[in-house]
Amino acid sequence: MILQTTLSLAAAAAMINLWLAIRIGRLRAAEKILHGDGGNPALMRRMRAQANFIEYTPIVLILIAAIEMTGKGGTWLAIVGSLYMLGRVLHGFGMDNPGPNPWRMIGVMATMLVMLGLAVVAVLIALGRI
Repeated sequence: MILQTTLSLAAAAAMINLWLAIRIGRLRAAEKILHGDGGNPALMRRMRAQANFIEYTPIVLILIAAIEMTGKGGTWLAIVGSLYMLGRVLHGFGMDNPGPNPWRMIGVMATMLVMLGLAVVAVLIALGRI
């Protein structure tokens, strides 16, 4: 069984993670910070954006793969996964701003809603409700 949705979203996640890492690397080079955040608030925010991505994305991909393996996926699952990835990109941009901003809020909300929705679908599938 080929999990096309999961594979596509895992590839997207790898690219987003690489993009987040490159943003960190560029700032490190510009500020000449070799290790840690060097007390630089902008670098700390970018590092947290990547760490936050790594904290949530494996769980989301596991849920997507599990749902897809049951045969209950389809186009809706690809759309939901894409919304998650878009939310993570918006969050990454939003973390560049030290204060509250709509990009970060949209990214956080997308992450939480997608994760909650996927978890509910997974439980309903496990219970035989869908």
